[in-house]
Amino acid sequence: MVPGQDSRPMAQASRLLVLFGCTGLALAAPPAETARLAAEVRPLGWVAYSARSPKGDWEIYAMRPDGTDVRNLTNSPDTEDFYPLFSRDGRQLLFRAMLRGQTVSGNDYGRQGRLMLARANGAEARSLGEDGALPWATWSPDGRQLLTLQPRGFAIVDLATKQVVRSFPRGGFYQQPTWSPDGRAIVGVSNGFNTGWSIARLELATLNATAVSVADCCTPDWAPGGDRVVYSRRRPHAGENGGYGWTEIWQARPDGTEPKLVYAETGRHLYGSHLSPDGRYLLFTGNLREDGDPANQGAPMGLLRLAETPMIAEEAGLRRTYPQAKPATALVLPAGHEPCWTAAEAPGLPR
Repeated sequence: MVPGQDSRPMAQASRLLVLFGCTGLALAAPPAETARLAAEVRPLGWVAYSARSPKGDWEIYAMRPDGTDVRNLTNSPDTEDFYPLFSRDGRQLLFRAMLRGQTVSGNDYGRQGRLMLARANGAEARSLGEDGALPWATWSPDGRQLLTLQPRGFAIVDLATKQVVRSFPRGGFYQQPTWSPDGRAIVGVSNGFNTGWSIARLELATLNATAVSVADCCTPDWAPGGDRVVYSRRRPHAGENGGYGWTEIWQARPDGTEPKLVYAETGRHLYGSHLSPDGRYLLFTGNLREDGDPANQGAPMGLLRLAETPMIAEEAGLRRTYPQAKPATALVLPAGHEPCWTAAEAPGLPR
């Protein structure tokens, strides 16, 4: 389904998905099980994501976590709007915008276009700078500052004055930074640990960087309590995807200890991990394309219970690799890119 069209099928599409092999086929799960998961997550706030509109441009949409009540927050057919980020209190929304017809990059989206600030429901959107300004901007825990990442280093910007209040070397980090809930650290993608795609943590007090995972990783997110980091991780396999392997979702302590599988499939890359505000559920996207395919339609999003992990989409090779994993059950959501979640009701308020 393309967001902006009749949203009623999304209620029907809120079902549990069981994937196997490279076919991407969905097997029907018991209706009672489907209803139970949908009922659990529906009242838990709103999910924002970018997706193609019926007019062909990228817009920022919001939906209930079960995939219902889809609404367009930006309604800007002359621009491509993407990469939404709710402030932690759910009152404000960042996103990026560029002239229509430009291609959203699967790797550089945080540097593209202008950074926009709006109310959580998309109202009163305004630009915070010119094209390329404030790259990879992410919220401080109190919503008063932005952390940005440029080739010359990090900068913390006061949102009210737009003044840089602190700057420091990037230390190998180059994309997807995320500020910890307690404000003491950053996780992001780094090339400082003998690979171009590590997840690393940077302590703001000391600027000491340590690896969380060094195995072809990206799209990290903090657990609400700051005690875990979720991220995408490539597991190479000589017999799969031309030896390239498939990208899985993992979690670990911020110091890199206790790494654990969250979810794996054979036949799709899994990206865009984002934990629910209560830390009980995980959002993700999955696609055959390496970068999540934002240049086209984005990728189907999904939602699972973290307590039921590790889980896998049943396939013989994955079962041998992860014999203790549970069979996969995940809520099917619309196609989109880089979802984020807030417990606040502000995104659903009339504009």
